[in-house]
Amino acid sequence: MRQGKHGSGKGSKGKHRRKSRSATATYKAACVVVAAGALVSCLAVAPPGRDPGPLGGAEPGPKHPSTTWFGAFLESDDRGVQRIGELEKWLGGADLRVGHTYLPGETWSDIEGRAEFLESWARWRRQREDRLFVLNVPMQAHNEAGVPDNGVRRLLRQGQEGRFDEHFRKLAERLVALNIPDTVVVLGWEMNGTTYTHRCGPDPEAWKAYWRRAVTAMRSVPGQKFRFDFAPSRGRDAVPWTECYPGDDVVDVIGMDSYDQPPGQSFDEEVKEPYGLQQHVDFAAAHKKEISYPEWGLFRNGDNPEYMRRMLEWMDAHKPLYNTITDYCPHGVWQCGANPQAARVYRSVLFGRTDPTPVPTPKPPVVPPVTPPVTPPVTPPVVPPVTPPVTPPVAPPANCQPMDLGTWVEYWLGGKLCLRFDWYSRNR
Repeated sequence: MRQGKHGSGKGSKGKHRRKSRSATATYKAACVVVAAGALVSCLAVAPPGRDPGPLGGAEPGPKHPSTTWFGAFLESDDRGVQRIGELEKWLGGADLRVGHTYLPGETWSDIEGRAEFLESWARWRRQREDRLFVLNVPMQAHNEAGVPDNGVRRLLRQGQEGRFDEHFRKLAERLVALNIPDTVVVLGWEMNGTTYTHRCGPDPEAWKAYWRRAVTAMRSVPGQKFRFDFAPSRGRDAVPWTECYPGDDVVDVIGMDSYDQPPGQSFDEEVKEPYGLQQHVDFAAAHKKEISYPEWGLFRNGDNPEYMRRMLEWMDAHKPLYNTITDYCPHGVWQCGANPQAARVYRSVLFGRTDPTPVPTPKPPVVPPVTPPVTPPVTPPVVPPVTPPVTPPVAPPANCQPMDLGTWVEYWLGGKLCLRFDWYSRNR
């Protein structure tokens, strides 16, 4: 569904068309006209920033952490940024960590992301590391111009051939230059419907090839860390959204836009219908992808607190990466005074909620094994055999008869032993 001041919007399955209105007129009483022009009711729209207090006297629920990051679509331009803080106050200090807006799709220069349009969103995102910026990006210019199927088919094939790659590359360069390279890009949303020129139905194969080229072009920009969110509308619509899935290598998140429609449908039927909430969860699990709900809210069943309660419970149970309620009439709860019962449920459940910052599980330090030093074996020294020195023969003194006692004895005696002749003669 197209939102914001940048053009009229009409969602799938006959969703309403919301024309541009001035900031003043937006918050005056609005009238809803349904089929055959029957006037149903005038809706009192609550001005942003005015805290009406606990709705209907209901006490807000206790503060408790959420299981998913949440936010709201509040307006496309910088007014949407300003209203985040005001909605947080209405929710008792809840921490809205998701900022969500849509690029206008009138011209290709719009889709390339004008700096003056994105600057305030980029500033909000950069203020805290634990925030998430979600940007819906059209895949065609004149995206709500009612282009017939033959024209859409021609455009899809041009995209398949690479005719529009440069526009997506420029958008990626703009996001990186604004220092928001980790933007979640909801590319070609609700492609399974009939509303947008970027719809898939006229040629699913060309559409998938075109998506792949757009993602490849954006990923080619140095410094990018984008995540690409494939987000059909719930149900079969004009074509089964599974036929438009372009492949696991070019999709990071599988989203779903899920409004409370058609008339008379229960939440259980929204879960179980073909291509409904349960199939969405199962399909994402089979492809090992996170899920998201970029657009959700009330619609054809009016002020439906049961839908609001069940949808919040569903998201708490299935833990999407993020969810952003569409907060204007007839879908919303803060900027729309037509849904007091559903607003009471939404405010009670989310009052004071904070999204806990994921804390990485500490890992024990890696201590390298202590290897004892290798001591070389002690080799006993080789002692050469002691060879008695060779003593040059010493001439025996006169009147001395040398005695041959052997080399070792002569070594220790220091020479040969001799007997004097006179002693020998006397003792003979």
